[in-house]
Amino acid sequence: MLTALETGVKGGVWFSLMDKVWSRANLESAFAKVRSNRGGAGVDRVTVAMFGARPEAELTRLQEQLRTGVYAPQAVRRVWIPKGDGAMRPLGIPTVRDRVVQTALRNVLEPVFEREFAVHSYGFRPGRGAKDALRRVDTLLRDGHRHVVDADIKAYFDSIPKEALMARVRERVADGRVLGLLEQYLSQPVMEPLKTWTPDAGTPQGAVISPLLANLYLNPLDHLMAGSGVEMVRYADDFVMLCRSREQAESALEAVRAWMEDAGLTLHPDKTRVVSMDENGSHFEFLGYRFVRDKNRDYRFPRPKSKKKLRDALRPLIRRSNGNSLERIIAHINPMLRGWYEYFMHAHRTVFPEIDGWVRMRLRSILRKRHRGKGRGRGRDHQRWPNAYFAGHGLFCLTTAHALAVQSPTG
Repeated sequence: MLTALETGVKGGVWFSLMDKVWSRANLESAFAKVRSNRGGAGVDRVTVAMFGARPEAELTRLQEQLRTGVYAPQAVRRVWIPKGDGAMRPLGIPTVRDRVVQTALRNVLEPVFEREFAVHSYGFRPGRGAKDALRRVDTLLRDGHRHVVDADIKAYFDSIPKEALMARVRERVADGRVLGLLEQYLSQPVMEPLKTWTPDAGTPQGAVISPLLANLYLNPLDHLMAGSGVEMVRYADDFVMLCRSREQAESALEAVRAWMEDAGLTLHPDKTRVVSMDENGSHFEFLGYRFVRDKNRDYRFPRPKSKKKLRDALRPLIRRSNGNSLERIIAHINPMLRGWYEYFMHAHRTVFPEIDGWVRMRLRSILRKRHRGKGRGRGRDHQRWPNAYFAGHGLFCLTTAHALAVQSPTG
């Protein structure tokens, strides 16, 4: 297969792929990936740890079911997780065994389609990530692409037409068993506490195979924009187009809107707009960042939802009633603070003291309560437990990390 990927296959269509899906080496690699990603149990209540307690038997059973054609995916367990704006987002959790098979399937299909994906597509692709997309946006802004189409596809993953999606797959894959397996995943029942139903469109959010299929469906749009000379930067369903004039931006938006209509998709009317980054006070958001023009300079900040999401995640761990030792509390929150900083380290320096101050205020409130005080940590609490006190207990400080990064040669 690797040789064929280099030299090509007759007609560009793959006829025999299923044996690669159920090969033992592929299934073992797939389970290693599922195990590293962890994740919850599906409708069968089998956890990754339970599956991993007897991997030989489980993988042998899966391999035989795939080889003989009797494998069938189970329903997807749906849970709802909060978004930054207070709304709820659906997330599908396939069973562990289905996640293993989907990963094995992705391992085989990804190289087939990857070589045709556009250079400006960054989401869920090998060797690419959100930071690469953000760097590209920065470069284009500095290069004079100051008119930005800030676009949003309405409920993209839930709206992809199944038949049109499968038609894209069939352009390169003719193995009937692989196609049948994909169709089964697109038709999996969704199980919620009070009902079970089968979606008419879309690819399940949370399914391992979904990002690859989502990229595949938008691939023609990527090449359409590239062919028209428009600089598009896309990460899954989140994309911006950067243009040298407002006229070019308006024209690009109309072209995308027409393409979306033909593809059975819709741009969100309230979240899609053209922004001129030459005007002070203008801004657009992309991949958690807010790009802002102020005093004739460009700045990056975490968007308000990104800061709220961090605080919402930290708040349960630093309640005033937390009975754990300060060292244990800090050990729990440090990984979250480090992870957030690693992603937003290129934000404006004023962001980090604000987050640090809020975290220390919450920790002082815990200490204040333990000393029979009421309310939040304030006033003399700053002298009683100064910043150095928390640093001495190992609290990760975003402001210090940023200062060191700026001073370092690679910062």
